[in-house]
Amino acid sequence: GAGKHVPRAIFVDLEPTVIDEVRTGAYRQLFHPEQLISGKEDAANNFARGHYTIGKEIVDLCLDRIRKLADNCTGLQGFLVFNAVGGGTGSGLGSLLLERLSVDYGKKSKLGFTVYPSPQVSTSVVEPYNSVLSTHSLLEHTDVAVLLDN
Repeated sequence: GAGKHVPRAIFVDLEPTVIDEVRTGAYRQLFHPEQLISGKEDAANNFARGHYTIGKEIVDLCLDRIRKLADNCTGLQGFLVFNAVGGGTGSGLGSLLLERLSVDYGKKSKLGFTVYPSPQVSTSVVEPYNSVLSTHSLLEHTDVAVLLDN
């Protein structure tokens, strides 16, 4: 906004804590408030909540904000998607967003940088399930997948 350069990036989380840190942190001036999207409750480490219920409520808002940024591009090449798939938001909402980007933007490239959980550093027993459930969307809807382990 207002003659200031801001990254063409959207930050999304189903719960507000981390996004609020960006909103109030040292780099807050880099991001337009519309680019910081957060919900009220997280997916509780549950792929289905991130994909089918809580995530479904916020995905249209995310796509609307993405569309606004994409409309400002003179030659949109594609998207870089960064997420972790151990939890419910990154796996569920992440795969839902990839699917919807494929529908809305067809042949535009999608590069996924995905953090997979490590058995040595596990925060939840359901991380492997969330990872497996989200992998199908990753394979179907990205042109390049860079897998990172946590």
